[in-house]
Amino acid sequence: MNRLLASLVLVGTLTLSCCSAVQAEDAFTRTEDVIYGRKFGTALTLDVFAAKENRNGAAIVWVVSGGWFSSHDAINPGPIAEYLRRGYTVFAVVHGSNPKYTIPEVVEDMHRSVRFIRSRAEQYGIDPNRIGITGGSAGGHLSLMQGTAGTLGNPEARDPVDRQSSRVQAVACFFPPTDFLNYGKPGEIALGRGILAGFKAPFDFHEFDSKTKSFVAITDEEKIQAIGKSISPVNHATADDPPTLIIHGDADKLVPIQQAELIIEKLKGAGVTAELVVKKGAAHGWPGMDKDIVTLADWFDKHLQKN
Repeated sequence: MNRLLASLVLVGTLTLSCCSAVQAEDAFTRTEDVIYGRKFGTALTLDVFAAKENRNGAAIVWVVSGGWFSSHDAINPGPIAEYLRRGYTVFAVVHGSNPKYTIPEVVEDMHRSVRFIRSRAEQYGIDPNRIGITGGSAGGHLSLMQGTAGTLGNPEARDPVDRQSSRVQAVACFFPPTDFLNYGKPGEIALGRGILAGFKAPFDFHEFDSKTKSFVAITDEEKIQAIGKSISPVNHATADDPPTLIIHGDADKLVPIQQAELIIEKLKGAGVTAELVVKKGAAHGWPGMDKDIVTLADWFDKHLQKN
């Protein structure tokens, strides 16, 4: 793993564990390695955290991802202590990870995870219509993809999980990429290039050739950019998207704050409740992010209230 990738993984998944207000372990339960899906014979898993008392009936999906690298080892209660304290049930989702899987494949994992969670609402004591999602960096990008591109289930699907919607009711995240074709400035392509040149694997798009029975790299630039457009949340923003909050540092060189500005403008233009909190002088992560998680929790409190 190169140094740049290691840095983003650290920020996206582990740095948030700096939170000082870690809830006493006897105040919540943790169910590890719940299988929410399978692909190519491999299990996809999530961990479920639930307060033992005063649950509020709402759920938060925590996208465990940095640089689209996802690992069960990165899950700890530090980043979600505030949510547990407020009574949320938190689902820490591990997706198919870079470098093995590309972003389009990861997006499908996230759809599956939300469908699974909604299908088990009664089991976990949550309201299927009060699901929020959060993450940082790549986890923020995937949170926004779920917020803007979540889909209704297929009522005719053989698997009952696939009959469920993958839409969420609120998004709150940190410093997310939102437009890979206009990254930092108009026309700047970052599909494993430019600023994101150190992250080639997540953008190593390929397709299955039925004749050769093998996966082949997609090299046609038009196809590559079409995929890049499809995995950019800014291109999916519509009036029915959920309330969205982004916290972003204005000195971030890895994910320029322009990325947050673009999607907030697009969401507001569509009539969606959206807010950008700018951290002056902050780069890609900063000390004291636990205080900002309180801001995210307040957002979920406001927009995941019981009707």
